Amino acid sequence: MAVGMSYCCKPSPFLGGHPTRFRLGKSKPSFAAAVEAPRITALFWGANKSPDPKQIDTNVSLGDFTLTPPQGGGISPSQISVSVVSSISDVSSTDWDACSLDATGPDHYNPFLTHTFLSSLEHSASAAKETGWIPSHIVAKDEYGNTLGVVPLYLKSHSYGEFVFDHSWADAYYSFGSRYYPKLQCCVPFTPVTGPRILVRNTLFKDQVFDIIVSALKDLTAKYQISSLHITFPSEKEWDKLSEKGFLQRIGMQYHWKNRNYKNFDEFLMDMKQSKRKNIRQERKKILQQNLTMKRLRGDEIKARHWDAFYNFYRNTTDNKWGTPYLTREFFHNIGSKMGDQVLLVVAEEGDELVAGALNLIGGDTLFGRLWGCHPRAYYPSLHFEACYYQTALSQAIEAAIELDLSTVEAGAQGEHKIQRGYMPVATYSCHYLMNQSFKKAIEDFLVRESTQVKLVMKLLHDSGPFKEGVH
Repeated sequence: MAVGMSYCCKPSPFLGGHPTRFRLGKSKPSFAAAVEAPRITALFWGANKSPDPKQIDTNVSLGDFTLTPPQGGGISPSQISVSVVSSISDVSSTDWDACSLDATGPDHYNPFLTHTFLSSLEHSASAAKETGWIPSHIVAKDEYGNTLGVVPLYLKSHSYGEFVFDHSWADAYYSFGSRYYPKLQCCVPFTPVTGPRILVRNTLFKDQVFDIIVSALKDLTAKYQISSLHITFPSEKEWDKLSEKGFLQRIGMQYHWKNRNYKNFDEFLMDMKQSKRKNIRQERKKILQQNLTMKRLRGDEIKARHWDAFYNFYRNTTDNKWGTPYLTREFFHNIGSKMGDQVLLVVAEEGDELVAGALNLIGGDTLFGRLWGCHPRAYYPSLHFEACYYQTALSQAIEAAIELDLSTVEAGAQGEHKIQRGYMPVATYSCHYLMNQSFKKAIEDFLVRESTQVKLVMKLLHDSGPFKEGVH
């Protein structure tokens, strides 16, 4: 596309739309307008060749570093080495999970950060080289071979399956003769769930190990000669720390249900405005009128036939809405056989036939609603809301959260309709490290404006929420 053309950016995708694209014409200030400065230099860039991600060596050493003990601790300096591995199988599950559990703390255990979940993505070919997700995980070890830190990291040739949209950034890079892909992505693939991303053991050196790993990540970005490094859905604490290390900050929005020490589902409903409470009860009654049976299945109760049916439901959803089925049939069978009671599958049955289902994982203090689907030929009014949001995230999940003393239900990305069912907006976070300083400044300006917009929308949604006055 000609350099002399003018671009503007469509509204920010945090509101639940699809990834933005640039369009021709004049408009009010936007991200594209902020790249006016590099526009002239782009005339001299030409075609900027980026490395083929499949040709990059993803088994590399990032150096040795010295850890300085606290003064007066009587501990000798220690050495750690940081390297990149091309498969999570190169790290023992014991070592990886020890880092993950120390990073989250037992009370906030996050099943998506476990070796089992991440290896299931790799081994099922869901997150693999063939799908544009090349595992490039960071591992930090001391001189005795003890693993002190790990990072789930992928070299990517696209921006799909991330839930933090940067397609417009890629468009801007290409418009000015540069390449955005490949890029490094630190995340849990296909999973918009907040949690720590720099997973460090709880030792006297943990802060130093964190800093060394972040430096190594930046060095790796430069070593690969790629455009950028992105850390999506980190904890707020990480988000703040990474800002001090040259990362741009971005916020997004999700909808979460909070347990206010409810004893049962009806007690939760009593906190809602009368009209919202009435609507939920009416929708729940419709399920009973359709001769459907709702079941909550955990662990060994979930059989192979359930996973086969659920995979078909998932494919029906992706074929009709998303267009890309990221997860394979094998993935679902893997987590079903390996994750035990951490998996909650809610199914709807008509007679002996499964007609719909919703997949959830159970963490230390949170129930995570992940995927929903139904039989291609099934149509039942309100089934989607009952099975996915009421029976799991409101009814079954809220009841399960109360029974298990869980504090939160997260029902995944997007969906303003969730507000009327008891979900309220919460901020999510991402961090972005860009090598090109001109684009970094332009994107930084864009993110400041976007952040203001997100915060305003969150306030408006909170002010018009479904709960009675005084319920927070």
